[in-house]
Amino acid sequence: MTESLLEAVRTRVRALVSVTRFSQFAGVGAVGAAVDNGVLLLLVEFGGVGFVPAKVVAWVIAIAVIFAINESWTFSTFGAMSPRALGRRLGRSYTVRFGGFLVTLGVYTALIEFFAVWYLLANVIGIGVGFFVNYTFESLFTWKVHRE
Repeated sequence: MTESLLEAVRTRVRALVSVTRFSQFAGVGAVGAAVDNGVLLLLVEFGGVGFVPAKVVAWVIAIAVIFAINESWTFSTFGAMSPRALGRRLGRSYTVRFGGFLVTLGVYTALIEFFAVWYLLANVIGIGVGFFVNYTFESLFTWKVHRE
């Protein structure tokens, strides 16, 4: 039997409203933001890399760290643990987080280019905006918390 659209939406919203999981995700996100800003700082200040290419590299590295922590802590009870299942979740995570990255990158670039905001502050603000996109889609598509 199939769920009605309204019930499907309710199920997913209820799954997202987990204070514990949201708090863990935010804590992991703070670690990821620190990694992201650290890599960004190193690439821009010491590597001479431009703001946008440095942001792309920083994002790729930070997402790997975030995924590893989320996999072992925030969402440790969701999904099979086989290497194949893990690989699928990792691929899905990068795909899903790409949407959040586009939001983050748009905010980051706009703040730097149009408002002359310092690039590390612009990055933190962009990450903050992208956080909600990432939490929603990671929860529902990568770890499928609504199926618990």
